[in-house]
Amino acid sequence: MKEIRIVFFGTPDFAVGSLKALADADFKVAAVVTATDKPSGRGHKMQSPPVKVFADENNMPCLQPKNLKDPLFIQELQSFKADLQIVVAFRMLPEIVWNMPELGTYNVHASLLPNYRGAAPINWAIINGEKTTGVSTFKLKHEIDTGSVLLQREVSIDDADNVGTVHDKLMFAGAELLVESITKISQGKIELKPQDLNAVNKEAPKIFKQDCQIDWNMKAIQVRNFIRGMSPFPTAFAKVSLQDGSQENWKIYSSELTEMSSSKGGIIKSEDGKLLVSCSDYWLEITQLQSPGKKRMTADEFMRGLRVDLKDLT
Repeated sequence: MKEIRIVFFGTPDFAVGSLKALADADFKVAAVVTATDKPSGRGHKMQSPPVKVFADENNMPCLQPKNLKDPLFIQELQSFKADLQIVVAFRMLPEIVWNMPELGTYNVHASLLPNYRGAAPINWAIINGEKTTGVSTFKLKHEIDTGSVLLQREVSIDDADNVGTVHDKLMFAGAELLVESITKISQGKIELKPQDLNAVNKEAPKIFKQDCQIDWNMKAIQVRNFIRGMSPFPTAFAKVSLQDGSQENWKIYSSELTEMSSSKGGIIKSEDGKLLVSCSDYWLEITQLQSPGKKRMTADEFMRGLRVDLKDLT
C-alpha cells in the first residue's frame, strides 16, 4: 500500500475520533487545519478546539486560518504537499482548497446520504423518529454534501438514544469507515456512487435557538422525539407561565411517554411526584430539566425545590 500524505480538516470532538483513528492506523497526517481559538466560560479564557488539542498532544502541525482564501494560508497548505485531504465536521471549503490534492478531498458525513444533507444530520434524524442512521464518506464537489459516495455504514437509533449517544456511535463508526475508505483510496480500489439528487430526501438544516421551542400541540411521540433530538445540545425549551404573570424558559432534556390520554397541548401538572405536560393526544412525563440559574436535575429534584406556582406552557 502506497503511503499517502494527508491534510485533515476538523474542529469538534466528532472530528477527533476520525483524526485519532488515522493516527492509530499509522497514516501520515502531514498537517491539521481547524478553527481559531475562542473565548469560553465566565472568564472568557481563550480555548482551543478539540482537534487542535489532539494535534498539539500528538505533535501534528496545526493551522488555524481565519480566512480559507487567504493567499498566505493557501501557500502554507500547498507546502505540505498533500496527496489527499479529509474533512470531518468543518466549515465549507473554497474550491481552491478542496481541489488542491491529486487524490481529491473526502468528507465524513453523519448520515446515510443523500438523506440528511446539511449541518445537523444527527439532530434531524432523531427528531424525525428514524430507527437507523449512519455515516458516509464522499468526494467533495461544488454543492455541499452532494459528492459521489465511496462507503457507507448503518447505525441503529435506539428508543433511549438522544443526540449525545448517537453522536458517539457515529463518531466511532465514522472513524472506522474513514480508515477503510483511505485504505481503498491508497490501493486505487475506489468505486464512487453518484447521489440521486432528484430523489425526495430529508434535509438537515442548521438549528437556531428559535427552532428549539417545543410545540406541545404535536403528538406526544413527536414531542419526545423533538426533545431527544435536541438533547443535550442545543436543548429543547418550553416557555412556562407563572401565576404572577411572568414567564421563564425551561430546558427539557428527557421525557417519557404515558398512557394517559389528552386533547389539548401545553397544560402542566404534578401528579404522584411526576411532572406531566399534555400534548395533543397523550400526557408526557418530563424526567430531566433545568430552569434559569439552576443546574440540570431530575423532575423529582426539580419539583421539591420549586418555589413558584405554575400555570401552563406556551
